Amino acid sequence: MSPFAKVGLACALAAMPAAALAHHGWSSYNEDEPITLTGPLKDVRWGNPHGSAKMNWRGAEWDVVLAPVSRMEQRGLTLDAIDDRKRVTITGYIRRDGTREMRVERIRAGGKVVELR
Repeated sequence: MSPFAKVGLACALAAMPAAALAHHGWSSYNEDEPITLTGPLKDVRWGNPHGSAKMNWRGAEWDVVLAPVSRMEQRGLTLDAIDDRKRVTITGYIRRDGTREMRVERIRAGGKVVELR
């Protein structure tokens, strides 16, 4: 690659929003084996491009990927229902590459089941 092409590529990457660089595709999750966990969420982040939290599972802390806030709110899920270490039941998929991350498809919180995808 020529030096000019390298500079052009570096400029293009620098111009991309950080969220676009960090975002992952859904194909990286093992959709053949849904996992259901019950326990408290912690470090809940209610923001875009999607909400997130942490949950202890298999003796380690896992990242929990939620839906975009607008979708969760439209379907009746509120931050108050899952924040402050409240017990929830989540069903979703873990990453294929072994990264401690789970993409949540549905959540039961406060007596309500909400589909996130």
